[in-house]
Amino acid sequence: MFKDKTLLVSGGTGSFGGAVLRRFLDTDIGEIRIFSRDEKKQDDMRAKYRNDKLRFIIGDVRDAVSIANATRGVDYVFHAAALKQVPSCEFHPMEAVQTNVMGTANLLEAAVANNVSRVICLSTDKAVYPINAMGMSKALMEKVMIAKSRLLKGTDSVICGTRYGNVMASRGSVIPLFVRQVNEGRPITVTDPNMTRFMMSLDSAVELVLHAFSQGSNGDIFVQKAPASTVGDVADAIRKLLGKPQHPIDVIGTRHGEKLYETLLTREETAGAEDQDAYYRIPPDNRDLNYGAYFEEGEKSISEAPDYNSHNTRRLDLAQTSELLMSLPFMQAAVRGDTTLPEV
Repeated sequence: MFKDKTLLVSGGTGSFGGAVLRRFLDTDIGEIRIFSRDEKKQDDMRAKYRNDKLRFIIGDVRDAVSIANATRGVDYVFHAAALKQVPSCEFHPMEAVQTNVMGTANLLEAAVANNVSRVICLSTDKAVYPINAMGMSKALMEKVMIAKSRLLKGTDSVICGTRYGNVMASRGSVIPLFVRQVNEGRPITVTDPNMTRFMMSLDSAVELVLHAFSQGSNGDIFVQKAPASTVGDVADAIRKLLGKPQHPIDVIGTRHGEKLYETLLTREETAGAEDQDAYYRIPPDNRDLNYGAYFEEGEKSISEAPDYNSHNTRRLDLAQTSELLMSLPFMQAAVRGDTTLPEV
């Protein structure tokens, strides 16, 4: 379906955008547009890949005109542009709203106006039972996506989404931080060793988006089933893999807006979700404002349904966590002692 097509990746200079390029540049895709506001990262990416299929566009999803121009002639969009750091969004919540909510609305409006065939919006486990500004803004992003998709009935366009947990070794995540702290002789800073987090690779994140691309209908959200580890086991695994099992660990306490565990499906979503082996499909609630549908007619029972979270998914032990970490090119390079670790 990608032969000779044009794909736009918003926020394309991030970790996900890099994984998309590694997945698609050697295929028969026609053009990949990298849309972001960071000209330095775009220039680095241009110099790294030097590929005629790549087109770089400076712009910001907050600017409706720039994203409208960027989506002209585009067949598909992977929408990854977002503010993702929990602490920064806590201190600047309106910035999270402007990018994650209003920016998504701008992108979807532009995509529909320019007859884009498929849009996949990337969300996060922090959107489920959100307690921080980043998660709240992504939860609203999902609602914006679903609301816009309801207007596409009778068209060939599809807007759907994905939701996933921590992507291992992605930019700004704890794995590169822990490796850097060990290499620099500083203690590993762990907020709470008992915290659990889903463990997912960048390649798996791309595969989840491609699953949504091929299987999704308007308003669907897809979740990949993933194992989880404690933050303490991740820290222990990294220091042992780096040959420093006694490297000190400082428990510093939770940061602004952090959770003990992350959830990928609410109890309400689990009750109506479709199990697709390695994935869950969460269909949209397409009832309208006919109040009988809310007060006189029910749809599903949620009393017995559990949510799906990093505490009740398959838990990796220390050995399994180490094995999973060693599947990452980043970690392989760190263990070899490479002075320049691969970009993630």
